[in-house]
Amino acid sequence: MKKLKVTAVSYLNTKPLLYGILKSQLEAEIDLQLNIPSTCAALMISGEADLALMPVAAIPSLTDPRIISDYGIGCDGPVRTVCLYSHVPLQSIESVFLDFHSRTSVQLVQLLFKHHWKRNIQFIPATTGFENEISGTTAGLIIGDRAIELETQFPYIYDLGQAWKEFTGLPFVFAAWVTTRQLDRNFLHRFNEALALGIQHIPELMYLLPTPHSGFNLREYFDRYISYDLNEKSKMALLHFFDLLGVGPFPHLFDMQASESSTNWAGKYHR
Repeated sequence: MKKLKVTAVSYLNTKPLLYGILKSQLEAEIDLQLNIPSTCAALMISGEADLALMPVAAIPSLTDPRIISDYGIGCDGPVRTVCLYSHVPLQSIESVFLDFHSRTSVQLVQLLFKHHWKRNIQFIPATTGFENEISGTTAGLIIGDRAIELETQFPYIYDLGQAWKEFTGLPFVFAAWVTTRQLDRNFLHRFNEALALGIQHIPELMYLLPTPHSGFNLREYFDRYISYDLNEKSKMALLHFFDLLGVGPFPHLFDMQASESSTNWAGKYHR
């Protein structure tokens, strides 16, 4: 049997989802590769992946995209690992480096400057090592585990999840499980159950995962900052994000969700 090519991000916030997949019986059916978010998107766009946990901002680049799972990566307020780092206050920022790891966060920060903060600034596509070039009135958008490591190095940090919540009153979805294929319903059911199982085992994972730095509280991070549940409010937020980007509609976007499969598995980690 030909394996499905699956790609996902390997950040700390995806570890519960990956743990569920690896603990499941799906290994014989999938070829799982881990990449940075922008590469996950590129593999889906090129057709090299059948299924991806990918940045939602890349969804408009796909033909007939479908979100297949009840779970993704999001937040309902601050997210902590998608932030704008600066040496000066927001009103003094004149330019921003845009993290090359990201697509969704790059679009989000530009929307926030335009519609929420109402600032007209310069955006600079970043390359490797750009974190060291943040200085003066030039800030930097940094995502993922690297963002955690820089928390103590900048006097001004603006959390994009919190800013979106202040702007819209809605949660935000950074990444979702997306395909352009017609996948087997039974596989979708079992895949969704695997993800739910991983989320259910977050308390166990906290004993297995390394702490990014000595002052970082893993339990607080998973409890307070990350939301895995792609519920109706999250879908509304995602569609609002697309509306602000001026893309869509996507008529079959939620058609293949396995919503009946594991609604109650993840317990308190549904937010």
